[in-house]
Amino acid sequence: MEGKAEPLLEISSGSGFYAIKPSEFAGLTPRLSVVQGQEVKAGEQLFHDKGFPEISFVSPVSGVVEAINRGERRKIKEVVVKADEKSGSVDFGKADPLAMEPSAVRELLLKSGLWPFFKRRPFGILAKPHETPKSIFVSAFDTAPLAPDYAFILKGEARTFQTGLLALTRLTPGKVHLGLPGGKEHPGSAMTNVEITSYEGPHPAGNVGVQIHHTDPVNKGEVVWTISPQGVLFIGRLFETGKVDFSKIVALTGSEVKSPKYYKIISGAQAVSLTEGRLKTDKGYRVISGNVLTGKGITENGYIGHLDSQVTVIPEGNYFEFLGWAQPRLNKHSMSHAYFSWLSPGKTFRPDTNLHGEKRAYVMTGQYEKVVPMDILPVQLIKAVMADDIERMENLGIYEVVEEDLALCEYVCTSKTEVQDILRKGIRLIIKELG
Repeated sequence: MEGKAEPLLEISSGSGFYAIKPSEFAGLTPRLSVVQGQEVKAGEQLFHDKGFPEISFVSPVSGVVEAINRGERRKIKEVVVKADEKSGSVDFGKADPLAMEPSAVRELLLKSGLWPFFKRRPFGILAKPHETPKSIFVSAFDTAPLAPDYAFILKGEARTFQTGLLALTRLTPGKVHLGLPGGKEHPGSAMTNVEITSYEGPHPAGNVGVQIHHTDPVNKGEVVWTISPQGVLFIGRLFETGKVDFSKIVALTGSEVKSPKYYKIISGAQAVSLTEGRLKTDKGYRVISGNVLTGKGITENGYIGHLDSQVTVIPEGNYFEFLGWAQPRLNKHSMSHAYFSWLSPGKTFRPDTNLHGEKRAYVMTGQYEKVVPMDILPVQLIKAVMADDIERMENLGIYEVVEEDLALCEYVCTSKTEVQDILRKGIRLIIKELG
């Protein structure tokens, strides 16, 4: 794809408004702790999980609760805070994670609002405070389209990253696995007290699910946690300073960006703080929080995902395509030889959001298996989910995958099947039926 971010860093001016969206955190039922107009400190609780009240979701900045936006049936869509530095930050106290009991490390992460950065495998939901994972995985190797380079993001942050990793070692009796790109210099190579594994290859080699599958597979009854490199940095800053610091680096990417590069923002910032004045056009584009395979479309006044390290801007595809795939083309990518673009390996493309056709019968094509480097049968798994057959789902490997692991299946699918939504439906069914 066109629009890879150059290794250049700018400080975003900020929009003044920041938000946390409960929908980002699978398995969460939010319960508000604040009211509109209430003054809050950075690190003060905005809401918590109804099922596990000890899991706090805190304000990334100090200021005033500007709005509590709700959707259907009064479902909380986002809690918006208007920034104001005068309110200050909650002081949780500096600490050495290696000198603390594991229970004390857990308690600090829970009340500081950093616990939500942990995801639990199976199912890709919030990690449960009472569980002990057999291992924890951190992938500092992202192969998604136009993905940020974590070697650049972690540059100069080695000490803080190490502190965060040391805190992780207090949460599991097993190993903390750090995935790095093979054959490339990386700040993570100097980390200690972790199991470092190098990976090579195209997407989805950088997916933490693929790395778990080939390193420490998840079987029924087992639990593994994952966390992003920037989440590890947040934890490291907490132990080093005693305060939460949600500053992070995101890559502004995509063919519609004038000069794709990296920007330092505070988590939950408005997209407009990145896109304003930096796009090639003022209409006909889509802003995506995340990458084009798994990200969520947002408005420019919408908020960048708390867990995302990338914003992608691509053209909208709301047009009719004459003759469709039957017309020979050189400027569109295809996994098959339907277009002549396969004759130009390495060529970059300017994709848009057009589906290039309508939904069709779900047929066996053999395409899914080519893009899933895991020992599972993706087509059969999705069909088991569509049939609500829990036993077959378990036998076919649903405990090992989440949406991002099958995102490429959705891209290559000739039937236009929404694979990721179907997989999440199956995960919800298993959680409901089996707990």
